[in-house]
Amino acid sequence: QVQLVESGGGLVQPGGSLRLSCAASGSIFNINRMGWYRQAPGKLRELVAVVDSGGNTNYADSVKGRFTISRDNAKNTVYLQMNSLKSEDTAIYYCNANIRTLGGRTFDAWGQGTQVTVSS
Repeated sequence: QVQLVESGGGLVQPGGSLRLSCAASGSIFNINRMGWYRQAPGKLRELVAVVDSGGNTNYADSVKGRFTISRDNAKNTVYLQMNSLKSEDTAIYYCNANIRTLGGRTFDAWGQGTQVTVSS
C-alpha cells in the first residue's frame, strides 16, 4: 500500500510564491520518477515538472525559470517551489510518483490534489 500526501497549496497574489510538498509512504522499494501535474477547469491535465532518481529535471515551457522541482530521497518527498506566480498558474496540482513496491509491483501513484489560486 502506497500513499501520497500533498501540502502547501493556497491563495497567493500575482508575483507571489508557494512551496508544494508531497510525501510518499508505504511499502516502497524505490521511486523512479516524481513529478507535479496540474489541471485547470475545462482543461486537460498537464505535466508541470518532473525529476528522476538521478536528479534530472524537466519543466513545462510555461513554468521554466519560475518553478523548481526537487526531491529528498531519504524522506520520499518531492517539492515544487513556485515563484513569480501568475493567474494562469491557477489549477489543482497533483503529485505523481512512479513507484516500485517491496512486492515487486511498479505503478504510478497519485496524490489527492491541492488547490493553487493566484488572484489579487
